Amino acid sequence: MYMKIHEPGGVVAICDEELIGKVFSDGKRKLDLAAYKDFYIGKKVGLKEAVEALKSAQSANLVGSQAIQAARKAGLDVSGAVLIGGVLHLQVYRL
Repeated sequence: MYMKIHEPGGVVAICDEELIGKVFSDGKRKLDLAAYKDFYIGKKVGLKEAVEALKSAQSANLVGSQAIQAARKAGLDVSGAVLIGGVLHLQVYRL
């Protein structure tokens, strides 16, 4: 997975590595991981490091099954994840 922490605000962006550079669409929605790859590409991380970052994140933008798994293990509610062109996407905000 790739993870990038955006400051200020503590936004954690995580995307499964194999999805970077691709575009997914379901007709109504589009997930363009080619145009927005720089939003996600920070460093490669494993599940443990992603989980730790998500535990303290103010918000998160997650793409892919591994990223969603990390969110679940971090105790985040992943029930709002949507499929866009067969790829899971979730945004989480702590208020």
